[in-house]
Amino acid sequence: MSRLPVLIAAALTIAAGLGVRALFDGPVSKYAGDALYTVLIYTLVVLILPEVKPWVAAALAAGGSWMIEFAQLGEIPATLRPLLGSTFNPPDLFWYAVGAVTAWTAHTLWLRRTG
Repeated sequence: MSRLPVLIAAALTIAAGLGVRALFDGPVSKYAGDALYTVLIYTLVVLILPEVKPWVAAALAAGGSWMIEFAQLGEIPATLRPLLGSTFNPPDLFWYAVGAVTAWTAHTLWLRRTG
């Protein structure tokens, strides 16, 4: 897979995350941000491994998000808290899965369309 569409997807994901945070408060922005965080991780996986199967990229993205969430049960260094968070929140695990499934679906449809 060409890296250009993946870079565009990553940029759009960042823009969507910033837009959601700017337009909404409370649970909408928080949980949309969680899902988009995992979508961004998915795009980074595909950038690093362009031939990765969508289900593998989804598993890596969700797994990475979950690992970061579970790491919050311990102490996250202050300098990393803006990126990794600081408080474990069980519903976040669900929203990470939503982001992984959304990215997997979009990637699979893209491959079918272009394949």
